[in-house]
Amino acid sequence: MTPETEARLVAFVELLETWQRTHNLVSPRTLDEVWGRHVGDSLQLVPIALAHKPSSWLDIGSGAGFPGLIVAIVLRDRLETVGLVEANHKKAAFLRQAVRVCSLDNVTIHARRIEALHNDFAGRFDVVSARALAPLPSLLGLAAPFLTENGLVLAMKGKEYVHEEVAASDIWQFDRILYPSVAEGDGTIAAISHLKRRKA
Repeated sequence: MTPETEARLVAFVELLETWQRTHNLVSPRTLDEVWGRHVGDSLQLVPIALAHKPSSWLDIGSGAGFPGLIVAIVLRDRLETVGLVEANHKKAAFLRQAVRVCSLDNVTIHARRIEALHNDFAGRFDVVSARALAPLPSLLGLAAPFLTENGLVLAMKGKEYVHEEVAASDIWQFDRILYPSVAEGDGTIAAISHLKRRKA
């Protein structure tokens, strides 16, 4: 990691801490663990995604920027375009300020519902990521329209993943590789590819 990247991460965390005083961006009990619990957790996606050589990335349900904004900082010189989708306008305002502070010219904030973007951005993203957004069957439905032909979904899930995968398999066909989360003891990162809806 370059000194410039480290400086951007520090600037982002400082901005988060400032905004957190007046806005509930992350759970207050996790703020003291922001580097491990939030930043470190997000960074786990980088080596997984780089194996697929993505040029475009969409993070849905971005919240306070985890994992999408962290990925955008670290892969600033590798990704042509990054989209962060966050319908909560206060959180979207924070994300816009973070993009300015961190000089992320390739990042766009979409303060809209995820479904409202499906038509405008169909088949546009090599990676779609989400952290604790929705049960896997629903999450795949939200992510699928955005994916390029060989696109990858990176789903950051908790211990419920196994049960959710069973339910998702009734609706979707997909390949997946599971990675244990180093930041969340019982967490799982599911790298899902070749996603197709099963025929009724």
